[in-house]
Amino acid sequence: MRKLFLVLLISPLLSAAILAQSIQYPVTKKVDQVDDYHGTKVADPYRWLEDNNSAETAAWVGAQNKLTQNYLAQIPYRDKIKKRLTDLWNYERYSAPSKIGDNYVFSKNDGLQEQSVIYIQKGLSGKPELLLDPNKLSSDGSISLGGTFFSKDYKYMSYGISRGGSDWREFYVMDVKTKQLTNDAIKYSKFSGNAWYKDGFFYGRYDEPKTGEELKAANEFQKLYYHKLGTTQTEDKLILEDKENPKRGFGAGVTDDEKFLIISVWEGSASENMLWYKNLGKDGPIVKLVDMPDADYSFVDNFENVFLVMTNLNAPNKKVILIDTEKPDRKDWATLIPETNEVIQDVSHVGGKLIVTYLKDATNKAVVFDIHGNYLYEIKLPGIGTVSGFGGKHDDQETFYTFTSFAHPPTIYKYDIKKDKSTLFRQAKVKFNPAGFETKLIFYPSKDGTKIPLFIVHKKGLKLNGENPTLLYAYGGFNISMQPGFSVSRIPLLENGVVYAMACLRGGGEYGELWHEAGMLKRKQNVFDDFIAGAEWLIKNKYTNSSKLAVQGGSNGGLLIGAVINQRPDLYKVAFAQVGVMDMLRFHKFTIGWAWVPEYGSSDKPDQFKYLYAYSPLHNIKKADYPATMITTADHDDRVFPAHSFKYAATLQEMNSGKNPALIRIETKVGHGAGTSTSKSIELFTDMYSFMFYNVGVKPKL
Repeated sequence: MRKLFLVLLISPLLSAAILAQSIQYPVTKKVDQVDDYHGTKVADPYRWLEDNNSAETAAWVGAQNKLTQNYLAQIPYRDKIKKRLTDLWNYERYSAPSKIGDNYVFSKNDGLQEQSVIYIQKGLSGKPELLLDPNKLSSDGSISLGGTFFSKDYKYMSYGISRGGSDWREFYVMDVKTKQLTNDAIKYSKFSGNAWYKDGFFYGRYDEPKTGEELKAANEFQKLYYHKLGTTQTEDKLILEDKENPKRGFGAGVTDDEKFLIISVWEGSASENMLWYKNLGKDGPIVKLVDMPDADYSFVDNFENVFLVMTNLNAPNKKVILIDTEKPDRKDWATLIPETNEVIQDVSHVGGKLIVTYLKDATNKAVVFDIHGNYLYEIKLPGIGTVSGFGGKHDDQETFYTFTSFAHPPTIYKYDIKKDKSTLFRQAKVKFNPAGFETKLIFYPSKDGTKIPLFIVHKKGLKLNGENPTLLYAYGGFNISMQPGFSVSRIPLLENGVVYAMACLRGGGEYGELWHEAGMLKRKQNVFDDFIAGAEWLIKNKYTNSSKLAVQGGSNGGLLIGAVINQRPDLYKVAFAQVGVMDMLRFHKFTIGWAWVPEYGSSDKPDQFKYLYAYSPLHNIKKADYPATMITTADHDDRVFPAHSFKYAATLQEMNSGKNPALIRIETKVGHGAGTSTSKSIELFTDMYSFMFYNVGVKPKL
C-alpha cells in the first residue's frame, strides 16, 4: 500500500523517465551490407527491412507495435484524450458544392463516419439525395474515394477508390440519374484523374505491377489512355507513351468546349513541366506547344484557340499569360496579369471574370479581374486566413469558396460574382470556443539572417514564463506553402495550454519559386537552420524551454524532424517524425521516390551524394541523448516506402544513449495519409498527444 502511495506522488515527468528506463527494444539483427558511393563505403545493416513481404520483417513490425502499444497503455489519461478527440470530431462537415448541370454535388460527414458521403440535390434548395457512400465499400473504412469526375453532359460520374490509403486507383462509373454502376472498371492507375470527352474519358496508368511489388516497385513508363463507356479496359486506346523517358508522366484535361485535350507532361516533382495539346474536334496530332520543361505551366482555360496559362516563366511569383495556338512562338505570348510582389497561387475563369488568389505572408487574398486583365476589386474575406474554391463555368453567376484559419473551422460562402457579394452558406459547428484563442504572426531571423514567418496560436492570457508546453510544426519543401488552417485534432492541445507554432521555412512556396529554390538540393541545410532558429526563438522569447518543446513534421517534414534532432538533439523534448523520407541515399529506388530527385538530388551523382550523406537522417544518427521520439508510418504507404522509417527506428534504438523512448507506430490498412478513416485518425492523434503530454510532464485537464 505504501509503495502504491509513493507511485501516486511521483510527478508525470519522473514517471515517464521510469517507464522509459524499463523499455526493452526488440533485437534487430544486422546484416553485412556495405555500399560503395563514389569511393565512400556506407554500411546499411538493416537493409533486410526493405523486404516488406518477408516473415522476418512482419515479425519485427509486430514486436515494435507491441512495444509501442504497451508503452502507451500505461499512460493514465490516454482514454480521456481519445474521448475528447471523439467528442470534438463528432460534428457535421461539408465540402463546398459544385454545380453539375442543374444539380449541386457535395460531400458531407455526419461526424464520426469513417469516410465522407457524396450527395446530389436539385438546385440549392432541393432535397439532398445520396449519390455515393464509400462507407459501404469496406467494413472498416479502409477504402476511400480518390476523386469524382462528371461527363460533360452530366449523365455519368466516374470515381476513383484507394484501398488502404495506397496511391493506386481503381475507377468505376455510375449513371447519375439511376445511381446504378455500369460495367466499366479501370485498374493500375496512379497520379491521374479522369478527363471526360464525349462518351468516355482519358486517364493515366502504369503497367500491372508484379505480385508482391505493388507497394514497393518504382513507378515508371506512365501511359495515357482513352476509355470508351461500355468497353473493357483491354480495349482502351493508347493515346500517348514515351519509351525513351521512363520518368515521364502525363496529366490530362479536356476544355469545357471539348475542343482540346490538354496534356501536362511532367518528370518528377520539380515545378517545371511541358504543355502539349491535341485538337479533338479535328482529331489532330499531339502538338508540343511548350516543348521544354523550363518553367511551371498551368493551363487555366481557353478562349477559342487562345490558351489562358499561369506560369512562373521569368516570373518567380507567377503571372498569367495568353498563348495563341495559331501564333505559338514565344515572342507572341502576351502577359494578361503581370507578376507582383505577392505570389499568384490560383486562377479561375468563372462568370466572365478571372478570380486570382494571391499569397501574402502565407495568407490569402482574392482579386477579381475582367477577361482583359483589368483589375476590378478585391473580394472581402472574413479575416486573415486561407481561402480555396472559386470553381465554375464561364456563364455561372455564382461560385463558392471556403475560408479557414487556425481557430476558424472551414466556413463555406456563396459569392455573387456580378454583385461582388459574399453570403454565408454553411458554417461548421465545432464544440469549442474560438474566442478563447489568439493567433499572431511574427518573423524571426534564421542562421544567415533570413526572416522566417512563424504563426503562433495559444489560449488568451498566456504567460511568457518559459514553461508552456509547445508544439513546433513545419514542412519546408516541394514549393508547398504552410498556411493557416483549422484542425479539430489540435483543439485538445490548445485547450490544455499548449502553444502551437507553425514555421514557414525556405523550400516552401510562401514567397514564390526563389523561396523554394533556397531550400532545395545543395541548399537543403537552410531548411534545417530555419527550423532550429525557430525553436531557439520560442525558447529565447519565453514561450517554452527545451524540456517542454515538441516538434512535428510529416513526409518531407519527417525528413526535417529526423535531420534537426540529429543536429540539435538537446533542443527538444519530444519529436514526431511521420512517414518521413529518412534514407537519402536510396529514396529514389522505391515507388515514386525517383520523382523527388529534382528536389533533393541523387546519390548516383558524386557531388549530390556528398550533401545528401551529410544530412540524411538515417546516416547521421549518433550516440546521443535523443528526444522522446515517436516515428509513424503505415503498411500501405506507397508514397514514402515504410522501410525508411523501419531502418531509421532500428538505428535510433541502437544509438540513443539517453533515457527517452524511441518508438515506432506502424498502422495497418493506411497509406501516406490521404483517405485515412475517422477512427484511425482519432487513434493516431490519441497516441501522439498521450506520448507528448507524458514526456513533457503535463497532465492534461480533460
